[in-house]
Amino acid sequence: MKQTLQLKIGQQLTMTPQLQQAIRLLQLSSLELQTEIQQALESNLMLEVEEDHQEDDPLAADAVEPETGEDEGGIPEELPVDSNWDEIYDGTTSFSDPGPDAQGREYYDNRAASVDSLRDHLCWQAEMESFSERDLAIAKSIIDAVSDDGYLTMPLEEIQSALPPHWNVASAEMEAVLLRVQRFDPVGVAARDPQEALLIQLHNLPPETPWREEALEAVEDHLEMVAAHRFTDLARAMELEQEDLCAVIALIQTLSPHPGSRIDSGSTEYIVPDVVVVRRDDCWQVELNNETAPRLRINPYYAGLIRRADSSPENTCLRSHLQEARWLLKSLRSRNETLIKVAGAIVERQQEFFDRGEEAMRPLVLREIAESVGMHESTISRITTQKYMHSPRGTFEFKYFFSSHVQTTDGGEASATAIRARIRRLIADEDPGTPLSDSRIANQLQAEGIRVARRTVAKYRESMSIASSSERKRLG
Repeated sequence: MKQTLQLKIGQQLTMTPQLQQAIRLLQLSSLELQTEIQQALESNLMLEVEEDHQEDDPLAADAVEPETGEDEGGIPEELPVDSNWDEIYDGTTSFSDPGPDAQGREYYDNRAASVDSLRDHLCWQAEMESFSERDLAIAKSIIDAVSDDGYLTMPLEEIQSALPPHWNVASAEMEAVLLRVQRFDPVGVAARDPQEALLIQLHNLPPETPWREEALEAVEDHLEMVAAHRFTDLARAMELEQEDLCAVIALIQTLSPHPGSRIDSGSTEYIVPDVVVVRRDDCWQVELNNETAPRLRINPYYAGLIRRADSSPENTCLRSHLQEARWLLKSLRSRNETLIKVAGAIVERQQEFFDRGEEAMRPLVLREIAESVGMHESTISRITTQKYMHSPRGTFEFKYFFSSHVQTTDGGEASATAIRARIRRLIADEDPGTPLSDSRIANQLQAEGIRVARRTVAKYRESMSIASSSERKRLG
């Protein structure tokens, strides 16, 4: 075999620890962010809390910029937040309490935030996906068969047999919908075994991810060796040097063999709003809630102790702490800017909701916000999870403002949230002696220009835990 040298030029995005930190901070809830900042304050002597609050910037600028001669490079001004999310995203999620409403909404005030079950989390994504009505029903039947740890508990053929016979659903159609569900967040959900879950996550990584192809080979052909930590045998089988094999194993260890475990439906969280919605200049605007985290700055005394060209252990430690502190401040600033950008785009499209309430909620999908702020839909999905905005109408999770739509008779669209609110109002105003049936509600909505079938009314009513007309009559 003839050995030759070749020079290749190419581009790839390297996920530096600093960039991973910036992306990870973006998906933290406010309470998690406070914990993260407290840990940083305890471990980094360069960081301190800004006490005087003289600046408007909630993070505060570096108080002193010592001449260390170092380049801050590595983290771009605009973070590529769509990059390798699943390597650092933990998948925890919560469902918002839409807050109190003056129109008699049946919610408990001041309760702790509930948390999505895995099924709720997947169904919400299915509603936001561009599924046909038929494929959406297939997707939800698949989701119903997913266990808490994320695995498909039934053979696909059995799920297929439970669908209406007259649909004549083909096996290829079931497989196609399953593949789309498996790429929901958390990636790899609805896999049939750990190997499939890991392969799905690896295939979902960008092709230029270092060691991706080698990790695919290890999982696909040598998973038993990986699981048994037989790394010497694995290196020999894959013809890899020990150092290269370590990089492959490190990539595999970022994956989750049980993707559903990332969604913890048993924990309790307390809501701290990330942004505040206020009315100014005859429109609703968004401001950052500066109380979500302490204001940070670089400690001027310790920063001033750094000496140029001094390689002593003490000076090296100071310079390392200073660089880490700068990265944290920049990452936090980027997080705040992204939150304001996404929240502002949501509020801009839901002005009528803040003016008139739920019945004025307009249909909104992830793609619309993604195109507006120049981000990917999957990124918007993650940014809107566990992020809350406080307004005069209550405190809402960002996800609350997204909903599917129903066509109206004039060719427009009505959001599912608005229709639910209208159904709730109709039932609240009904005569207890002759409560409205689902058919009568559907007819009344049709008269108002909203095309909705009786079964859809029944589905919305049941989702709001409202009893049927016969049960309401007995209660009345």
